[in-house]
Amino acid sequence: MIAQTIQLALAPVFVLVAIGNILNLLSSRLGRVVDRSRELQGRHLATEGPDHDMVVAEIRMIDGRISLVTTAIRLLVLSGLAIGTTVAILFLEEFIAVNLQVVAAGFFLVAIGLLMGALVLILRETQIAAKQLRIPRDYLELERDL
Repeated sequence: MIAQTIQLALAPVFVLVAIGNILNLLSSRLGRVVDRSRELQGRHLATEGPDHDMVVAEIRMIDGRISLVTTAIRLLVLSGLAIGTTVAILFLEEFIAVNLQVVAAGFFLVAIGLLMGALVLILRETQIAAKQLRIPRDYLELERDL
């Protein structure tokens, strides 16, 4: 019977691996965003006028991105904990011979809900990053034929 429980626990474990990979990606993104924020904070006092306004606008976007990424990380960690709890419940059910399938399914659904919430936040953060990285139309000189 324990072999069947191990097989049943494999699906949540694969989700846990995916969550770990996403966490790795997000920690890298967060590191780059934090580095950029430090650079902009250094430029904050050294600029004025339109340049200063551009720095402040980018700092605001960076602040939003940091908030989205850290919230997504929080949701993913909670999702991982719910997945771990699901697996623990599956094994506990086997050892104490009590039907805990509904409880395990509940924890798994919570984990998937948290994962989906984190993915929505990641999508929003990447949209802000793409907006931030767009090249201003003035630099494109679209009126010129090249």
